[in-house]
Amino acid sequence: MKEDIRPEQIRAARALIDWTREDLAKASGVTIRTLARIENSQTVPRLATLQALTAALKTAGIEFIPENGSGPGVRLARSSKKS
Repeated sequence: MKEDIRPEQIRAARALIDWTREDLAKASGVTIRTLARIENSQTVPRLATLQALTAALKTAGIEFIPENGSGPGVRLARSSKKS
């Protein structure tokens, strides 16, 4: 995939925030079918599609972790709110 975001990261990100494909499709404007094909490594997404997916996930609180020797990943972003 482009920009070092892998299908596994998208699936893991959805799991972290308890989103279905339908939820991510709605938030990003990407069709469910396209999202499924991306997540199953059946297609390489266009840059605009990838940007829409990552923007929706980042807005929902996901932080993408780049390859750092241990492999890429995702995590919940730290909240800027103080308790």
